[in-house]
Amino acid sequence: MPKLKSHKGIKKRMKLTRRGKVMRRRANRGHLMSTKGAKRKRNLRGKQPVFKGQVKTYTRLITG
Repeated sequence: MPKLKSHKGIKKRMKLTRRGKVMRRRANRGHLMSTKGAKRKRNLRGKQPVFKGQVKTYTRLITG
């Protein structure tokens, strides 16, 4: 049976931590930032873990 390939699109967008968490970028940070308040932009910074129900799927796609 051939090896599974990792999904390159997911691999670029998600990061897998050492403990197995899948971290993602928050939404609403792409453009139109001037209309958003400083507090809202500050809270959108950083990474956030993926929803528990999707961890297994994304882990399989990242690792291949």
